[in-house]
Amino acid sequence: MGKNDVAKRIGDSNQITRDYIDSILVEVRHIDNKKPKTDFELYGHSFKTPIMTAALSHLDNYAENGAVNMAKGAYMADAVYWTGMGDMDELERIVETGAKTIKIIKPYKDNDDIFRKIEHAEKVGAIAVGIDVDHSFNSKGEYDVVLGDEMRPKTMEELRSFAESTKLPFIIKGVLSVSDALKCVEFGARGIVISHHNGVIDYAVPTYMILQDIVKEVGGKIPIFIDCGIKSGMDTFKALALGATAVCVGKWLMGPLQENGAEGVKDEIIKMTQELAGVMARTGFETIDEIEPSILRIPR
Repeated sequence: MGKNDVAKRIGDSNQITRDYIDSILVEVRHIDNKKPKTDFELYGHSFKTPIMTAALSHLDNYAENGAVNMAKGAYMADAVYWTGMGDMDELERIVETGAKTIKIIKPYKDNDDIFRKIEHAEKVGAIAVGIDVDHSFNSKGEYDVVLGDEMRPKTMEELRSFAESTKLPFIIKGVLSVSDALKCVEFGARGIVISHHNGVIDYAVPTYMILQDIVKEVGGKIPIFIDCGIKSGMDTFKALALGATAVCVGKWLMGPLQENGAEGVKDEIIKMTQELAGVMARTGFETIDEIEPSILRIPR
């Protein structure tokens, strides 16, 4: 292993996050326990699990009709489906699967593009819509370009205008600070996704670490979702105990999607949900709303 490999491994935000999640320990409580329920409600809809897909893009590069089959899997597992970058036709085919879908839009330079995509998401039946603010710049400090489309950072005024343009709940993805979380509440966001976008910056604070600070400041005001590296029911349990409303699972579902399409996605979400129920049964929580942080031991 060369010096560059060592440096990359040490600063890798995905590994830092994984190590932090694994450092969190869980108490066991058996007396007076009841059979757990993993039912979950979001934006007026009911689901069997708080385990959702992440807002992935370009899934056709990994599996035929990747985004649509991922949506079918989420639908069969009765889970929320999130989708990222994709054309309008793809979104329509996703919604046609029956999956309750949240559409996340890139921060395009042209705000008219964003307004059009928000309007389309509402028209076709998405249950919520939002914007991915952490794709504004590239690693050189220049405006990002994604598949030929130029990106730009957005002001609170611009974000407020997007939120006010739709009847759907408006969500901000890419929050990794209390500062941004408070701004989201101020301009009227109805949900945030805590994320470092698969390690978009090295040495990023672990999502589960900043989650605790964000919950202290905005907990209860809006739903707080979390992604990055989540791959089990135990990971989900820890996030819920720290105050997350639900979790988004991305890379961990791509293997099942490639191997067995929609069925693979469905089976993995159900498996993770069963793991969550197993942890709840052994820690004394009947519903996900009851899960609270005293059950955890976090190294200082």
